[in-house]
Amino acid sequence: MKANKYLLILLAFLPLLLFRDFTPDNELKYLSIADEAIRNGNFFTFTNHGLIYADKPPFYLWIVMLGKLLFGTHSMLFLGMFSVIPALVVLYVMDKWIASEVDLSNRISAQLMLITTGFFLGAAVVLRMDMLMCMFIVLSLYTFYQMYEGKGTKWSGFLFAFYVFMALFTKGPIGLLVPLLSVVAFLAVKGELRTIGRYWGIKTWGILLICSAVWFSGVYIEGGNAYLNNLLFNQTVNRAVDSFHHKKPIYYYFEVIWHCLAPWSLLCVGVIIAGLKAKIIRTDLEKFFLTVITVTFVGLSLISAKIEIYMLPAFPFFIYLTIMLWQKVRLNKFVSALIAIPTVILGLALPVVLVLGRFKSMTMLNNPIIYIACGLLTVVAILTLLSLYKRKDLHRAVNILAGGLLLVIFTGSFSIPSFNEYIGYKELCSKGKEVARHKGIKTYYIYNPNRMGNIDVYLEHELKDWKELEADSISSSKAILFVRTRDISRDSLLKQKVAGKEQFTKGNCTVVIF
Repeated sequence: MKANKYLLILLAFLPLLLFRDFTPDNELKYLSIADEAIRNGNFFTFTNHGLIYADKPPFYLWIVMLGKLLFGTHSMLFLGMFSVIPALVVLYVMDKWIASEVDLSNRISAQLMLITTGFFLGAAVVLRMDMLMCMFIVLSLYTFYQMYEGKGTKWSGFLFAFYVFMALFTKGPIGLLVPLLSVVAFLAVKGELRTIGRYWGIKTWGILLICSAVWFSGVYIEGGNAYLNNLLFNQTVNRAVDSFHHKKPIYYYFEVIWHCLAPWSLLCVGVIIAGLKAKIIRTDLEKFFLTVITVTFVGLSLISAKIEIYMLPAFPFFIYLTIMLWQKVRLNKFVSALIAIPTVILGLALPVVLVLGRFKSMTMLNNPIIYIACGLLTVVAILTLLSLYKRKDLHRAVNILAGGLLLVIFTGSFSIPSFNEYIGYKELCSKGKEVARHKGIKTYYIYNPNRMGNIDVYLEHELKDWKELEADSISSSKAILFVRTRDISRDSLLKQKVAGKEQFTKGNCTVVIF
């Protein structure tokens, strides 16, 4: 895939990064943590409103801090590049990896499929460390395979250890476990486990230990035993054995894999199962890709803490193994059906939006750009089905559907400004600050700090918790309260206190003036 095609993919995501607000759950939290670290002069240890935040290693938070120091504010475009560019790197590496075994047309289809795979696409446009970790894991596994085939250089051993450490330093233990278990399992399958020292030997473990020692020393100097213990045990052992966060049953990933890999989930699972049944997974590369998928899937299922995004490193291998197998399977009608089913569902986008737009709670969908994007998706679905059943061209059908999805994303992204008040808190806070300036108010309250505490990124002002105050004190003070509208209806005392007060609503939240 030529460089200009990577630029086209980047262009498809650009409006999202230019127009979208930060989401409250994670993105805004990372910004708030970075701001707090800058104020406190911390580099290795982090807090979120004074509470220890050892959930994530520091690498991604350093990137967030760097952006704030460079631009004086948090730039969605700058931070977004650390998701989009790693995604493009994964596409490039995977394409290079299979180039000797797969022709160009199949490789183009593979890249288009991967970049439009549900959670891979999502990880490429949200501000999280997951795509960075995925990139380092793919690079580490690619480097291992180069060494395994005898194509490595004198630097390959150092690069392998470096990539593994960076995956660990970006996200945590998953970044170490996926490369380690994948390599061990593959060598076991090949009957070559005795050669493990070539890849996971003194050099690799030495580099990992030295780099980790520097990291943990910095943590200890800044945060002491409490922070180090939280990082090493609470966020690793406890999450793995009996998680306090994201605890899910062992079969969780069997349930969610279908929407995570959509719209290619039926195709991937169906082709891989057919390939296993026909015993056509024969090359070392096919066996290695299957090993990575299996180890990641099974290994993560055994860990107590589970969320869909943890499966991200397996998605490139799902897609590319499918591409390597789908012509060997020789079941064109079967493969066509696996593509057609999600295509038909996507083709219903326009009629579904037209119906939903009639409901009062969904009036935000009555946007000309949304209609255009959904109309395009319906047209793309029709063209895909025509390619499948009239032209009987699988490659063309896949390319039309995937390319069309990128076009739909690009087009639909221009409607984002009208949804920002529902996506994030920027417009809410702008309204609150405007009222505060007009009325001379200097006190800000929030009702639910766990949900809204990170709006300090926008307000750049101390926030007080309404629940910590005496019931009547807020009524007698000159202040602004930021609250989710649903919380007003749930809390009778709060509902009583805000009754009759001047209020402004933005999205799902309300600004109350006292």
